[in-house]
Parts: sequence; structure tokens; C-alpha cells
Amino acid sequence: QVQLAESGGGLVQAGGSLRLSCAASGRTFSNYAMGWFRQAPGKEREFLAAIIRGGGSQLYADSVKGRFTISRDNAKNTAYLQMDSLKPADTAVYYCAADPKLHTLVVATTDKDTDPEIWGQGTQVTVSS
Repeated sequence: QVQLAESGGGLVQAGGSLRLSCAASGRTFSNYAMGWFRQAPGKEREFLAAIIRGGGSQLYADSVKGRFTISRDNAKNTAYLQMDSLKPADTAVYYCAADPKLHTLVVATTDKDTDPEIWGQGTQVTVSS
């Protein structure tokens, strides 16, 4: 089974950029669609982006479309989230998740009966004004 570990979080000024990484252990990374989520204090977890197993198609939440880019490198067993034009409202703990089905990732925060198979531990992103 795949295990996930996020990195790349930190403190950045508004308008800046960060790239988060999600490193997967195990040999079956390419069998999983990957997604990124975030949770701010006092708020529910929010879906941000997802990418299919082969990396050729991505989906984004409207809140980050045009600013965030999800990608993956199956040779490195790593998924990425490039975050540009960051705002203070982007401050949250960011999580990556994996599931064999892209749909599961996309509906994970709206369908209580659906939960991605694997979650990372999260990485804090703080955007100062």
C-alpha cells in the first residue's frame, strides 16, 4: 500500500508562490489518482485539485483555478501542487490524498460516504498580508 508524505509548506507573503510535494512510498503510485485538499482553522476540508493516474488530465476547484497547478512524476513517485499568487485566505493545512478513482477524490468533501483510500499527514501553509 502507498503511504504519503507532504512537504514544502511554510510562510510566504501575499502574492508569493510555494510548491508542495507529496512523496509516495511503495511501488504502486501510478495506480492511484492524486488529489490536494486543505483545511483552515474552523472550516471544513476543501477539495483543491486532482490528477489522473497518468497525469494527462486535471480538475480544479474554482477557488484555485488559474492560480494552482497539480502535476505528478510517476518515475519519482511524487505529486506536486504549484501555488502562485497566494492570498492570506489560502492559509491552511494542505493534504494530499490518493485513490484508485479520480471521482472519489473530487467528491470526497461533498459525499460523506466517500473517503480517499490514503491521506498524508498535512503541511502548514501560512500566507501573510
